[in-house]
Amino acid sequence: MRILRAITGRRSGVIGFTLMGSLAMAALLAPSLATADPFAITGQALEPPSSSHLMGTDALGRDLFSGVVHGARTSLALALFGGLLAFLCGTAVGLVAGYHGGIVDDALMRVTELFQVMPRFFLVVVAIALFGPGPDRVVLILGLTSWAVLARVVRTEVLATRNLEFVLSSEALGASRTHLLLRVLLPHVLPAALVMLGLVFGQLLLIEASVGFIGLGDPGALTWGVLAGQAQGYMRSAWWLSLFPGLAITTAVIAFNLLADAVADIVRTGYGTATAVTAPSLMVPPAAATEI
Repeated sequence: MRILRAITGRRSGVIGFTLMGSLAMAALLAPSLATADPFAITGQALEPPSSSHLMGTDALGRDLFSGVVHGARTSLALALFGGLLAFLCGTAVGLVAGYHGGIVDDALMRVTELFQVMPRFFLVVVAIALFGPGPDRVVLILGLTSWAVLARVVRTEVLATRNLEFVLSSEALGASRTHLLLRVLLPHVLPAALVMLGLVFGQLLLIEASVGFIGLGDPGALTWGVLAGQAQGYMRSAWWLSLFPGLAITTAVIAFNLLADAVADIVRTGYGTATAVTAPSLMVPPAAATEI
């Protein structure tokens, strides 16, 4: 609750929290907000937005509003679970590498660099081509290839706190390695990891939307990217088909980035009695922070 109050105490946090909260509520309440079946034909083909179809209809006569609202569930879930998988992998690798150092650190960082330069978008495309479309495959590929930047940030934070007095005192008192990693070091590296996690969420959402846009998404799992892809042939004649899914994707990415910015501001300035993490350790190369 203290972190939530700190986030909503900043303008970027308020805007990001409002936008993301609205999208999350729309996804959770999709059956109530959009009662029409998103796959059912409920009107004439390519009807413009009206009182009966708030966002118009697609080329088959399906209600676009229902598609966008129900698509929020799949798109946000893919970004959420993929980001959480990347968070777990990146945090674990960063903690172990920063704490042990030496050969372990060198080996893990070389593996991290390998994953950092992997073209994630093309990996997803190849995986779908080989194993077929499916949300589970997309989550696994995105999560297992998106942890590298998180690992480097966590490792940097561990190196910055590894030899501080409270860590050395815990070691002198006989704390186990598991206790040191999870109870002593993890709380101090968590804020920096959360900053990067917000950016990772936005990146994964864009990659998933790109996969759906080029027609490789699961046709049975409605997403914003799939809706945008279906609008390719109607850019001039039916502007609403690309506008509303595009706005949903843009809103979600902006919300993730604003929340990450608010958390970064909290980390820099500190809040309550928590120890602020030094700002220099949060510096990430722009290419790594914005790479998709």
